Amino acid sequence: MRRRAIAGVGADVGGPDADAATGTDADAGADSDADADAEFQAYMLARWPVLVRTAFLLTGDRFLAEDLAQTALTRVYASWRRVRRVDDVDAYVRRVLVNANSARFRKRRVAEQLVGVAADGRSHVPHEPIAQRSALMAALAELPPRQRAVVVLRYWEDLPEREVAAVLGCSVGTVKSQASKALARLRTSSVLLDRDPMVSEPGKKEPE
Repeated sequence: MRRRAIAGVGADVGGPDADAATGTDADAGADSDADADAEFQAYMLARWPVLVRTAFLLTGDRFLAEDLAQTALTRVYASWRRVRRVDDVDAYVRRVLVNANSARFRKRRVAEQLVGVAADGRSHVPHEPIAQRSALMAALAELPPRQRAVVVLRYWEDLPEREVAAVLGCSVGTVKSQASKALARLRTSSVLLDRDPMVSEPGKKEPE
């Protein structure tokens, strides 16, 4: 399980400076490191399923989703002492996850095949029959990465527009524009038009 690999990160933190530390200062530093590691591991274990679900919606591949979640958590761990003090840790981690996914497209053209059921046989798109999930995932694959991220965060993750904007590093106006364009494309998607009209959109609410 990939989260076990991450859980081991930082278990043996140390270096030349640690060897030079002595007495009370060394003990306090060791306690601080241990507390930070324990806090990170607790956070990772609690949020791993949600991060993998979000990554799956962004990538359409269970194994790639786990790699993406692991990449995001590894980056977060490297700055955990600072990250743990931010107002909204979840928002920070989501942003790292989305940025890591976007980097795949910047580095090379990524061919994708999004499916409604992951490789392990479990659905990561809740509350929809399998046929509808498959249609929705196929329609998501037709969206540009930014529009897909907006749809996933706004409608599946149910985040307010201002939080989506914070995650994506853009304005609320951009979120509204991208959501509107994405929903327009989904409404005319040939994949969804072949299905029940009730699944023509991934969520029940319109952009505010």
